[in-house]
Amino acid sequence: MKIWVDADACPVAAKEILFRAAERTGTEIILVANNPVRIPPSPHIKLITVEAGFDVADNEIVKRLNAGDLVITSDIPLAAEVLAKDAQALNPRGELYSPDTIASRLNMRDFMDTLRSSGIHTKGPPAFSKSDCSAFANHLDKILRDRQLKP
Repeated sequence: MKIWVDADACPVAAKEILFRAAERTGTEIILVANNPVRIPPSPHIKLITVEAGFDVADNEIVKRLNAGDLVITSDIPLAAEVLAKDAQALNPRGELYSPDTIASRLNMRDFMDTLRSSGIHTKGPPAFSKSDCSAFANHLDKILRDRQLKP
């Protein structure tokens, strides 16, 4: 299993958790971004820099990922594409996207997008918190532990 990271929007604290997990477990982590991202020197951590543009990083992740891989993203349309390829998607707040709920999440995202485009001001997500960081670390550890137990 590889872990793909939609790195432009991933909080620094979540990236640091991923970097430690890569070293601890030997899991390959590939960050995909269209902006420079600092990564520690490690044989387990790689960075792919793509051109700037709408969904360029997302498309690169979808093109390269395999069934069984894990993608870290808060982008719901990307998560839907990941699930369609039989891979897993986890957001940096520790929520694992599922095939059972992704359609309703996409609908809500589209609804909120429609509200914003019609001039209605909506709140963005709350600031990334310590509890988000903890939830992400716990869920990531569970996924990595479950992968090690599979034959």
